[in-house]
Amino acid sequence: MSDVIRFADKNINQLWAYIFTETLKRLGLTCAVICPGSRSTPLAVAFAQQVPEIEAISILDERSAAFFALGVAKATGRPVAIVCTSGTAGANFYPAVIEAKESRVPLLILTTDRPPELRDCHSGQTIDQVKLYGSYPNWQTELAIPSPEMGMLAYLRQTLIYSWQRTQTPTPGVVHLNIPFRDPLAPIPDIKTFGETSLLLDFQPEKFFAGIINLIPISHPYCPIPNPQSDRGIIIAGVAQPQQPQEYCRAIARLSQTLKWPVLAEGLSPVRNYAELNPYLISTYDLILRNQQLAQQLAPEMVIQIGDLPTSKELRTWLDIHQPLRWIIDPSDQNLDPLHGRTTHLRMRVEQLLDKEVKFSATSSEYLRMWCDAEANVRENVDATFAQMEELVECKAAWLISQILPPETPLFIANSMPVRDVEYFWKPNNLGVRSHFNRGANGIDGALSTALGIAHRHQSSVMLTGDLALLHDTNGFLARNKFVGHLTIVLINNNGGGIFEMLPIAKFDPPFEEFFGTPQDIDFAQLFATYGVQHELINSWQQLQQRLNPLPTIGIRVLELRTNRKKDAKWRKDNLGIFATNSDLNRKFPAI
Repeated sequence: MSDVIRFADKNINQLWAYIFTETLKRLGLTCAVICPGSRSTPLAVAFAQQVPEIEAISILDERSAAFFALGVAKATGRPVAIVCTSGTAGANFYPAVIEAKESRVPLLILTTDRPPELRDCHSGQTIDQVKLYGSYPNWQTELAIPSPEMGMLAYLRQTLIYSWQRTQTPTPGVVHLNIPFRDPLAPIPDIKTFGETSLLLDFQPEKFFAGIINLIPISHPYCPIPNPQSDRGIIIAGVAQPQQPQEYCRAIARLSQTLKWPVLAEGLSPVRNYAELNPYLISTYDLILRNQQLAQQLAPEMVIQIGDLPTSKELRTWLDIHQPLRWIIDPSDQNLDPLHGRTTHLRMRVEQLLDKEVKFSATSSEYLRMWCDAEANVRENVDATFAQMEELVECKAAWLISQILPPETPLFIANSMPVRDVEYFWKPNNLGVRSHFNRGANGIDGALSTALGIAHRHQSSVMLTGDLALLHDTNGFLARNKFVGHLTIVLINNNGGGIFEMLPIAKFDPPFEEFFGTPQDIDFAQLFATYGVQHELINSWQQLQQRLNPLPTIGIRVLELRTNRKKDAKWRKDNLGIFATNSDLNRKFPAI
């Protein structure tokens, strides 16, 4: 019969691996990243046999592979599996595991292992892999040794169904399965027995896998928000990467227009890229709050925070000082209040907030007008300053890119100064740019690999990064022959760690330059030639604009802007505090 598979010519491991990959395929897995190794042979072979339903991508470096998988999962919103051999291989997944947990991205980590009898006896390439990632996974377990018994195969099937669910609910994140295999690892043709165990098994897939469907996470129940009784309220649209950004932004706009509260939108929120939806959008809040007079006059009584807090230290300090009542709207089960304020968590999506009939009685207020006037003035100052700037100062890159990318371009923003410049200067637009970032643990590791994963089989994409973040992950270029699509990397090369120039330690040199500035003096043209990656030195803002629209459709390309780290830092120190101090603002907001 065509619907019966006979496993007479396959060993136990291959039967086990077939059940494993077939179950995941039926659950909805479409991408698996495979790192080369011996102990993972059964899974590597089984995933290869599931192509094209499951795309199997081989990537040499485990750390890069894990961040590539993270990027694919960010872009698709679906779990991605990643496989490695035994020993230290799995330890290289750790940074991406941490980021996936903190930024709530679904990953299925599959570390293969030697069987128990070969542990703790110096058998080679063996470490303790059980609970390797501590408390970071949503769930973790070690599977049983493969067995052909139907009861054990059913156990494997149901464990995988539960694992798939736990990557997505109640909060998306990591599931780690440690998977021991005994030899032989490779398929053995024509074998009929293994020891005393017969492998002649008539296996009926449709009967065995009946009932497995692509499971959709259960929505969180509706939860009402108390009726706000103050017109001195703000909505904070924090760091967010929703799969349906326009619906997300519409929901925030509805809430804002219902309450007549301004929306302070982080540069890493899609709200700034759908600006026409929200008439009360405030993009320059960090700059506004550097004016102490304004900060005092704009102190809120109530705050609705959507998702994580923005990066801005100015905003966080301001909230901490004034201690407004705060509601945090987010479906996760995590504590999203690092300020430990007067906070209530509403475990729901903002799109659900007005699903029910909720009646607020609100009219436009003087408080709302103050915010909107401040935004208009500071935004005008910022735009005028950058419009006249010809020198390559790195802050302008974020401002310019916000206006020139093709519609709906996926953009990965690296940590350190790029995410801060985006928060300070990203201009509200209607381009629908799809911003991505690793703001869970906020590290610079894996930036390139994540960006490649986001761009893989998607629309031509862009990455904005500094030199150190890119250098930290150059092994990501090893995936170039597996990469399908296009990625343009806008490289701000200031030869070192620009973010440290903003810290008090910058005044102490030595040891600042050697241990904090850390210039690497790399010839990037030569480095990229090694990987066969196209490189172009950008000498003007006009040249950058021409290269970013339109974008190529295939390959990897680097556009390098060389800036002066010391001058960049001085420009920020001289200018961040003055955008909100012009005479026009002082007249509108006289001292109390």
